[in-house]
Amino acid sequence: METARMPRLGGAITALVTPFRHGGLDRPALRALAEWQILSGVDGLAVCSVSGEGPTLSPQERAEVIDLSIRSAADRVCVIAATGTNSTESTIALTREAEALGAAAVLVTVPYYSKPGQKGIIHHFEQVAAASGLPVIVDNAPAQTASDLSTETLGRLAAIPGIVGIRDATGDIARFAGLSPILRQRFRFFSGHDPSALAFTIAGGDGAISPGANVLPRLFTSMQQAARAGNLSAARSLQDRLLPLISALGPEGDPARIKYALRLMRGLGAELRLPLVAAEPEMRFAIGKALAPSLTKAAPRWRYPYEIFIFSSQAPNGNPIRLALSF
Repeated sequence: METARMPRLGGAITALVTPFRHGGLDRPALRALAEWQILSGVDGLAVCSVSGEGPTLSPQERAEVIDLSIRSAADRVCVIAATGTNSTESTIALTREAEALGAAAVLVTVPYYSKPGQKGIIHHFEQVAAASGLPVIVDNAPAQTASDLSTETLGRLAAIPGIVGIRDATGDIARFAGLSPILRQRFRFFSGHDPSALAFTIAGGDGAISPGANVLPRLFTSMQQAARAGNLSAARSLQDRLLPLISALGPEGDPARIKYALRLMRGLGAELRLPLVAAEPEMRFAIGKALAPSLTKAAPRWRYPYEIFIFSSQAPNGNPIRLALSF
């Protein structure tokens, strides 16, 4: 199938969380979160990924999240739909649905759990790319899928029409830097590993599909912009401000921790779906401490009771001192 016009893909793309309320989608919160991200300058939204608890969404909810995100974006930024599963047939069906809804591209994970060989991975992506006109970004996250792409396989994938890039969550900068210049020019390369995202961009990457950008989108965007403009001093200064939060959220950007951070920053409900559960107290303490410099600048609430927590490193058992502010 002929590939659709290539959207602008690059910079800081947020791997958006999915807000829930009373067991269902929180539609107003999703729209507000998307709007805040866009107004903060992000270059795109990636929805229904692991960060967005995509595996827990029903088919109807998945379609609604994609549709609401596209409507909220209103052509201001691209919306990428995560459609990957460990079934080629199911992945094709979800990809076609994302195309019908108007997604700009799809993010397709290397099949998980079944641990296919490199040949099976190649055939999987050949079939997915041929099934729709959407650009396909390969999502390589071996820590979560137990399957890693070899350099040879990456070259084979880059030759498949419709496959336009890769989100690499390995954090292996040396492997990326060692790829042939031809391959790096042919493919768009995105970091999926926040701790090394700046180094990835400096080494020639095209940006990041970032879980942490949910929380401090303007800083993540500014860091990527500075790096791509060659202003490394400014980029490193911004990274220094972000590192405490990145460390507190974990290398893969745990949705439970991200939602807790968004509760502090934006008053977003932190509801999760099993098997995910709320962040542990020590994690919440670390997040609050990392966000303390930003909390005084937090925007007014959306529609939830708004609380800001002040944390002290001497608080017993990591318990926060709670201060409720209304504004």
